[in-house]
This record gives sequence, C-alpha cells and structure tokens, in this order.
Amino acid sequence: MHTNNNARPSLVLALIPIVLTLGILAIQLFYYGDFTPHVPLAIGLAITALIGWGQGYRWKDIEKGSLHVVSIGLQSIGILIVVGMIIGTWIASGTVPLMIYGGLKLLSPEVFLAVAMLMCAVVSVSLGTSWGTVGTIGLALMGIGAGFDVPMYWTAGAVVSGAFFGDKISPLSDTTNLAPAVTGVNLFDHIRNMLPTTIPAMLIALVIYLLVGFNLIGGNELDSSKIDLITNGLAQNFELSWVLLLPPLLVIGLALKKMPALPSLFAGAIAGGILAMAYQGANLHDVFTYMQSGYSLNSGIKDIDSLLNRGGIQSMAWVITLVMIALALGGALERTRCLEVIVEAILKRTRSFGSMQTAAIGTSIATNLVAGDPYLSIALPGRMFAPAYRGKGYSTLNLSRAVEEGGTLISPLVPWNAGGAIVISSLGLAVGDGNFENLLYIPLAFACWLSPVIGIAYAYLGWFSPKATEQERANWKAQGEAIQTFDQPEPGYRAAPVAD
Repeated sequence: MHTNNNARPSLVLALIPIVLTLGILAIQLFYYGDFTPHVPLAIGLAITALIGWGQGYRWKDIEKGSLHVVSIGLQSIGILIVVGMIIGTWIASGTVPLMIYGGLKLLSPEVFLAVAMLMCAVVSVSLGTSWGTVGTIGLALMGIGAGFDVPMYWTAGAVVSGAFFGDKISPLSDTTNLAPAVTGVNLFDHIRNMLPTTIPAMLIALVIYLLVGFNLIGGNELDSSKIDLITNGLAQNFELSWVLLLPPLLVIGLALKKMPALPSLFAGAIAGGILAMAYQGANLHDVFTYMQSGYSLNSGIKDIDSLLNRGGIQSMAWVITLVMIALALGGALERTRCLEVIVEAILKRTRSFGSMQTAAIGTSIATNLVAGDPYLSIALPGRMFAPAYRGKGYSTLNLSRAVEEGGTLISPLVPWNAGGAIVISSLGLAVGDGNFENLLYIPLAFACWLSPVIGIAYAYLGWFSPKATEQERANWKAQGEAIQTFDQPEPGYRAAPVAD
C-alpha cells in the first residue's frame, strides 16, 4: 500500500467512521447504561484508520495526524493535571471549605443560582480558563447548593453557564485566541463581536435562574438544621480564616498580569499546599499526597465527606485518557480528510448568509460530538468556512463568533467531550455510577446553548452580521487569502489564493 496523502474519500465513505462511532457510543451509553466512552472512541479511531488505509494512507500518516492533534491539546492536559492538584490542596488548606461556609452563611437559596453563574463568569473572565473555574469555585458552589438542597444538576447548569461564558470572551482564554487566529481577525474585534450574542444569553439565563430560585427553590422550606450541620462540621474540621482566600486571589492576580494559565494555576496549587501546612497542620508529605491522590476526610457527615473527598492528579486520569483518545480520533478524521469532505458537502448546500452561519455553527457542534475536542471544533470549521465568507463579502468576524459558539460553548454539553468530562468529573456529578439525572445540567446550562441560537437568529435577520470592510478586503488580497467563488460572486471577487 503506497502513501497517498491527497486521497479524498467519497462523502459516504467519510461518513462511515462517524456514523459507526456514534452508533457504538449510543450502545455503550444508552443500551448498557455505562458512561465510559473511551473504548467506543478508540474503536472509532480504528475504523477511521481502516478507511484511511483503504484510501491509500499508511499507518504512519494516520498516526502522525493523530499525534499532531494530541500535541495541540497537551496544554489542556497540563491544565487538567494542575486543576487536580489545585482541588486537592485547596480543600486541604480550607480554601474550598471556607467558600462553602461563607456561601451558606451569606447567600440565600432564592438568589443562589443567579449568584453562582455571575461568580463563575467573573472568575472565568479573570482566569481565562473555564476548566480551572469549574474545578475550584464551581466545586465550592456545589457544596453551597447541597446545603440549600438545590438539585446538583441545577447548580452545575449555573456553574457551567458562568464558567464557559468567561472562557468565551476572556482575552486570556486559549479558545478565545484560537478562533480569531484561524479566521484571520483581530482578537479584541472578535471579543466585541461576541457581545451581541453573549450578553442577551447571559441576561436570559440570569432571569431564568432568579425565577427558579424564587418560585421553585425558595418556595421550599429551608432545612436550617442541615445547613447548621454542614457549617458546624466544616468549622470543627478546618481552621477557617479569610487568609485562606489568598490562593484564588493569587491566581486571579497572576492572570490579570497576563501570566500564562499553567504557571498561574500551579502557583495557586503551591499556595494551597503552604496554607494546608500553616493552618491545617499538614506536613509536606501530606501535601504531596493531596496533590497526587486527593484529599480524604472522615468527618462522619455524609454531605461534607462526599463533597470534599476528591482532587489530585489521579482523579483526572479518567478525563485525561478520554481527552487523549478523543484528540487522536479527531486527528485521524482530519488527516484522512473525512472531515474536510463532509464540510465541503455542507458548504455546497449553503446559499444564503443565514444558512452559511448556521452551517458553521452546526459543523462546530458536530465536530464536538464526533471528535470530542473543542480545539478541533474551532480550528477545522474556521479553516474550511473562511473562503466562503470572503466569497460572499462577509467579515470573518461572523465566522470566528460562529465557531466559538459551536465550539467553546457546546463542548461542556457533550459528556464525552473534553469540556463535558471535566464538568462531570470536577463537580462530582457521578454519572458513571448511573446517576443519569445529573446530565440534566446540559439543558439547564442556558447561556451555553442560547448563545448559538441567538447567533443563528441574527444571521437570518441580518442583525450584527458585519460585511467585510474595504480594509479587510485589502488585507485578504495582501495576504493571499483563499476566496471562494459562487454562482453569483460578489463584485471584485475571484477564486483564491489571490496572487497579486
């Protein structure tokens, strides 16, 4: 079998590995009720490799494509490792227990969900990482919600809405930088263009959480004895002091100084370890254990123990292995040109700007579903759709918004995606134990799915859908950007690359 890196499968052939992978996933998740998508995704990788082999690719070609995408995701894997360490040391230091204690004392059930979303949004914008926000502030909020008898899935929905809002518009976020990079637009222009969909989605979600808080949660009689049991238990097992808020303040401060995410988060983990020794009586070996294997507490209070017995690098092993397999599958689908063929087939069927914007968002969502990788779900449609936007005379700011909405915001709503896996693991949703009702956080993360819906509505209405400026067109020409021709091309446009 000779190497043929230019082989293009037919549309039917390109769809085979995707359809079979989703089918095997469905059997594992819904027929067997086993929420472990690793093996189905690995089988999907094998099916993709067989399709590629039949098209003339050697295993080395497919392996190279898989490893390339895995290498792109290594920073995310590094963040997962450090988040595991942070969870362990911030619990051991008393930082997370203090947040839970303060929240139960200061907040009311009526406003809890709305405040939870806003807190996560502020922290996520500051840190530039939704995953770090979910694993730290999000975990503390889950404890407060448990004290208020708020169902886990409602709290998780509010946490996800806020955390991924920040990841969508923070200039420190890797995905927020990736979207304008692959579509060729300015970062801050991209962020400004995100606001017309982001702000309404957040406001609608805020109103819903307030209505739920006052009409459903606030309508129930508050069990003060349960709150007293939790707060007294925390006070008995931890030395609580406002000094314990220094680790999160340190991480936020470093992020605002534009320090990279990994060293900023690691500094937070170290600060948590130091406070665990200074305030909770831990020794150095204990801190290493918390970072590696997580924190362990036997307080005799079920609500406290089930929430705080977690963290450590090993707690992220399930998520890390899932991310690596999903990344490898996405790389194989890209290298064998299966994704390219499918995207081009979609493009041929788009005529209006509304249908093109919908197709770009839908392709990002589909890539999230199949490849399980938020980075590929932004990069692939961003590269493939850009010439079509230029050909129709629309600014690629529309495309950068589309891939962020279908990529960044939808990733936490796909349980086998890297984003969904970190949400389920960090927030202790225990889906793997058969608690599938906790997956209700997906429709309850209103801000995440409302934003792309609003974006599609804007595209058909012609609102907030900028045409390309003369300066943008001049830049396309100067940089030799690809411009797709249509049956009735925009005046002055021609096929790309532009050579003159």
